[in-house]
This record gives sequence, C-alpha cells and structure tokens, in this order.
Amino acid sequence: MRQRQTILGVETPGPGLTEITHEIADWIADTGISDGLLTVLCRHTSASLTINENAAPAVRRDIVRWLDRIAPESAAYEHDDEGPDDMPAHLKAALTGVNLSIPVLGGKPLLGTWQGVFLVEHRARPHRREIALHLLGE
Repeated sequence: MRQRQTILGVETPGPGLTEITHEIADWIADTGISDGLLTVLCRHTSASLTINENAAPAVRRDIVRWLDRIAPESAAYEHDDEGPDDMPAHLKAALTGVNLSIPVLGGKPLLGTWQGVFLVEHRARPHRREIALHLLGE
C-alpha cells in the first residue's frame, strides 16, 4: 500500500462552483497509484466541496441560488466578524460539506459520466483556497 498527499491551490472568482476535476485527475495520474481511495478536504470554513453535474452550467447557478435562499445574508446572525456574508458562508459549508471520498481505478477518479468535483465558494469576494488531497492505494 502506498500513499501520496498534496495541497491544491484554487483561485475562486467569488460565489459559485469552480470545477477542480481535471486538476485532481492530473495529480492522481502523476502519483503512479493505479487503484485506491482519494480523500479530498477543503481546508476552510466558508467554502465547501461537492460532486455534481459538470455538463449544464445552469445546475451550478441553481445550486448557488438555492443555497442563498437556505442561508441568506441577514442582520439576525450574531456572528458577523468578517461581514454580512460571513455566517451564511459557514452555514452553506456546513450544509454541503468539506470532504469527499472518491474511488480511484486505473489511475483515474471513478466518477460518473456527468460528474465533476467542485469547490464551492460561499464568500462574496474572490479567495485563494487550499484543497488537501490524500491518495491511498497500489
């Protein structure tokens, strides 16, 4: 059993889903590990990860609008240390999650035809985010 780890730096343009599938697949290929399990972790509390459809951009826009309805900016939150988008960002990250497990087969992530891995930025302005990758396998 072998293992490899790295941290991907991802620039986000602000709220929305940034696809990172290709960066992850390229890194897996470079590890030389053919079969195993990949763990993906977003190292932030106001951004998250999701696996979702990567073909229709409307899906991404609908997800962002849905999250905005579920956790809107509001003066009702006690926590607002970094502005009005701060607490809603934490709630959205709690709803969508910060880690994923993805099987790897033949040196590739075992995703479905229309699946992609996305970093979800919940803050109002651009950020540089870190995504930790850990691959265990043979």
